[in-house]
Amino acid sequence: MKAIRIHQHGDRSVLNYDDIDYPRPEDDKVILEVKSVSINHLDIWVRKGWPGISIDLPFTMGSDASGIIVDVGKNIKDWKVGDSVVIQPGTFCGNCSQCMINKENYCSSYGILGESENGVQAEYISVYPENLFHKPQIYTFEEAASMPLVFMTAFQMLISRANLNENETVLIYGGSSGVGSAAIQIAKSMNATVIATVGSDSKRNYVYDMGADYIVNHNNTTDLYNQIIDIVGKNKINVIFEHVGSQTWNNSIRLLSKGGRLVTCGATTGSMVNIDLKHLFMKQQTIIGSTMSDIPSFKAVMNKINIGLYKPFVDKIFKFKDIKYAHEYIEESKHMGKIVLIP
Repeated sequence: MKAIRIHQHGDRSVLNYDDIDYPRPEDDKVILEVKSVSINHLDIWVRKGWPGISIDLPFTMGSDASGIIVDVGKNIKDWKVGDSVVIQPGTFCGNCSQCMINKENYCSSYGILGESENGVQAEYISVYPENLFHKPQIYTFEEAASMPLVFMTAFQMLISRANLNENETVLIYGGSSGVGSAAIQIAKSMNATVIATVGSDSKRNYVYDMGADYIVNHNNTTDLYNQIIDIVGKNKINVIFEHVGSQTWNNSIRLLSKGGRLVTCGATTGSMVNIDLKHLFMKQQTIIGSTMSDIPSFKAVMNKINIGLYKPFVDKIFKFKDIKYAHEYIEESKHMGKIVLIP
């Protein structure tokens, strides 16, 4: 069977469309015929390599997938052959004190398929039942595969961590990205006022379709701070959804209201930032880190997806064999929403 793997870290040339062995049946796992997978920015970072983090090579890429169960281990009770599912990409021990109180993403052994262990970009994969959820019937396999990681991440950030309230104002960077698109929908479901940034004017209509109230082109202004102040006034941004890092950090801290919460899940432009503690404590602000989500948040997201409250946003579909072109499409910021792969 075929899989997308890397044998070394680097640019797009290290992506391989490999022949690998069919997964071995195990008593505590199911085997899934993969119908579709999606690409996240996590895939780009894994491909390039994390400084100080070692990944066993060769390595199968990917965190999000949808498919049909084709084999069930003898110890599995809640799933059967023929079930259509999506992947919950977090992995955890299930036995520690954090797991026992449903804080699985605080588990000391927490990992992510496609980052800490081999991922889902293969024709068949073997997974534990805790990584499965029924595929939403209202969506195709391609649409369903595009949703789990970005929605669980954005939901955990805005709802579980930042405690976004109704009628608050939220600033979302990268509104046309996968996680940004999910965050806009989640914030609007809370009746929040959403200001989103985009990298080009061609992406404005897409972000408006996601639900944003105001849009700022962060590449078309030398003064992003004042442009946002002109929209909402000073001390009005209650929650900032941050995944950019050093490039936006100083503006974010200045824009955040008294009692405001800045929640971050990434640092695509760099992780080293400065914090003025006087500014932080005088305005009683909170800076929050967030990674993936716990299982209750994942289930809450999937239940909302099931009823159509959150909608998919598939931009383009590539074949597995065209993986290098798919990464190129993302790295050149051509995408609006998610890039999906099919075997």
